[in-house]
Amino acid sequence: MIVIEPCESQPGGWGHLTARTNSADAALKHRIPVIDRMMEVLGQLEHREGGATIRDLVSALELPRTTIYRILNTLQLHDMVRRDETGAYQLGSRLMALAAHVATGGSQIDVVAIAQPLLDRLSSELGEACKLSVMDGDATLVIATSPGRREYALSVAPGQRLPCHAGAAGKLLLAHLDEPARQAALARPLIGYTAKTLTDPRRLLAELARIRRQGWSQDKGEGLPSVLAYAAPVFDTRNHMVAALSVPFLAGTEAGRMEGIRLAAIAAAQAISAAIPGPVTR
Repeated sequence: MIVIEPCESQPGGWGHLTARTNSADAALKHRIPVIDRMMEVLGQLEHREGGATIRDLVSALELPRTTIYRILNTLQLHDMVRRDETGAYQLGSRLMALAAHVATGGSQIDVVAIAQPLLDRLSSELGEACKLSVMDGDATLVIATSPGRREYALSVAPGQRLPCHAGAAGKLLLAHLDEPARQAALARPLIGYTAKTLTDPRRLLAELARIRRQGWSQDKGEGLPSVLAYAAPVFDTRNHMVAALSVPFLAGTEAGRMEGIRLAAIAAAQAISAAIPGPVTR
């Protein structure tokens, strides 16, 4: 695409046209088509909750079946995708690990591997699903989960992206961002999902300040009216927040059990934080 911009040094002129066109041509020249196609495949899987079959991808992308098969086979070898019992492909665990490294500023800490056993212990103790989330642009990304055991436990899947202003984990992550990153994440309009969603920036910023003071976050039905949650921060050894642990549960849960969930979530997040190794000194 050619972007036409007037040249600042010549008002009304078109001095930027050649430079921008040349830049675009150079970018196209150095692209690798097979990687473009691979990203198209991953993009399809990202937006299909139940995954996609080879036939689905051939139809959506209008690529040869053999090309789709080779891309999926290579991605599967690297755990970037996985194939379920129905033959559908879904995003794989390796992507979750990569997302965790992005969240920790490119460090080599594998937060998912450290957290998973403790998430499993927490879900077994409470009977509720629990999840670990990180910031992903202006949304939160679920990078690890453990299913609930109770009859009415909620289901959470790795790879889900959720609005950061309408949930316990998202608000907690926002609260611990530095000011420029927080303002960037809140630059878009705050969509109201329920009557409890905070859509006034001033009220949301006041809520984030309160979360920082108290050290945990609560979802009072801000994303879905029937779903509540508590979230607690996971810190590295430099006291930087790297993820949010949260436990969603159904509205109507009695107050004593809610308090037990809150305390258990905080304790589990502290245990994960304690298990994160410090920087390696040479």
